[in-house]
Formats: sequence, structure tokens, C-alpha cells
Amino acid sequence: MLQKIKESADYIRPLMPNQPKIGIILGSGLGGLVDDVKIEREISYKEIPHFLSSTVQGHKGSLIFGKLNGVDVLIMSGRFHYYEGYALKDTAFPIHVMKALGVKTLVISNAAGGMNPTFQIGDIMLIKDHINMFGTNPLLGPNNDEIGPRFPDMSQAYSKRLIKIALETSAKLNIHVQQGVYMGVTGPCFETPAEYRMYHILGADAVGMSTVPETITARYIGLEVFALSVITDLGVVGQVEKASHEEVLAAAQAAGPRMVRLVSEMLPKM
Repeated sequence: MLQKIKESADYIRPLMPNQPKIGIILGSGLGGLVDDVKIEREISYKEIPHFLSSTVQGHKGSLIFGKLNGVDVLIMSGRFHYYEGYALKDTAFPIHVMKALGVKTLVISNAAGGMNPTFQIGDIMLIKDHINMFGTNPLLGPNNDEIGPRFPDMSQAYSKRLIKIALETSAKLNIHVQQGVYMGVTGPCFETPAEYRMYHILGADAVGMSTVPETITARYIGLEVFALSVITDLGVVGQVEKASHEEVLAAAQAAGPRMVRLVSEMLPKM
């Protein structure tokens, strides 16, 4: 693992136009954030040693270096998912590379189905905790103490400091936000009504097919994490409707500008 991280980072480092401390992962339909970025360099995943290929519609598949609201950022435009057939540890491999390139804080976005009855399609949910229902973990296998501890603490997976900044910033911008627990599942099916009901009973407010592996990996290697979901469909009891990936993308794109404003305004305070 260390050798692969080094080879990827060594390829990228000479191409870096700046030294970003903040990494951002863009989720389904949220690629519009790059429209607000002053792009200084873009590198296709296909060029980077040991990087996977993103196969999902709405995920571009490139690393972007640039400035957002005057802050140097490193953006993953497109992520990798377990349901694409990749090992969970491989889906989170770019997080290790970000750390090797100097990233200290990770911002993660995703599209999710809302199960909290107070949620509406288009809401932004700040993730305050998660439930791992993947049935596996990106840290399985022999541990390398040079990378992180065998038993990493997850008592504060999502930074309370950054959530506080997000709440203050959203109030200033008059952007309505929710807070909640995100449940990560394998996909690729959307949930049945019974599954939505079970997940909510277990304590989740939203459900999606990403974010948890990246967060576990980021905390394992010492990155501070802030994550947020756009609620793109509803799994509230009595309100479950047929969902499609196209509808999810459309809802995420519609909410995207508010998420961009919130994250952009937060960056100088991170």
C-alpha cells in the first residue's frame, strides 16, 4: 500500500500548481461546483498510477487543482463505489494519496435518500454521524502502523468544529440545512419501503452508497472530515416513490448552487 501511495503521489506532485490543504470529493450530480473553481490543473484518473476508473454517470473522473473563494483546493471530480465491483479499500485509495500530497481536511458530498419525515427533496443535510451497513470495512486486513492505528477511534468521525462553522455560515447565507445520521449501504439498488423503514428505525436520517468508506479511511490517517448530503429522493413511510438515477442527478443539480455557496463560504474558515 505504501509503495502504491508513493507512486501515485510522486506522479501527481510535479504537476501540482499549488499546495492545497483542503480536499473535496464531489458526489452524484454535484460536479457543478467545479464551475466556481479557478482551475489551474486537471489530471485524468486514467493517467495516475493505481487510480481506478469512475464508471458512473455524473462522475467525471479527474483530479482538479484550483482555487475556490481564494482557497487552494484539490477536488476529486468523481468517486469510486463498492457497487462498481471494486474492493472497498481501493475505493478509498485516493484519500491516502491526498494525505501524501499535503491535504489536512476532507470535504465529502453525496446524494442521499431522506428517511427523516421532516426532510424534503433538495434539502442539504450536514452529516453528524454515520452507520456502516456495507458489511465490510476499508481497513480490513493486516495493518501498517506507519499509515494509521490498528483500531482507529470513530467517536467524532465528522468534525464538530466544521459542523459549527457550517451552521454559522448557513445562517449567514440564509441557506436552510438539516443535520442527521447517514447510513452507507452497498447499492446499487435503491431501497425497498421496508428497508427505508428499517434503516430509519436503526437511527439513520439518510441513506446512500458512498462516503462511509472515505470517512473511515480519512479518520484512520488523521484527516479532519466534513460531509454533507443533498436529499434527492424520499424514503419516508407513506411517501416512498419510484426513484431513478436520472431523477437523483436532477435533484442534486438543482440543489447544487446552494451547496456550492455554503462550502465556498466556509473554506477560508476551515
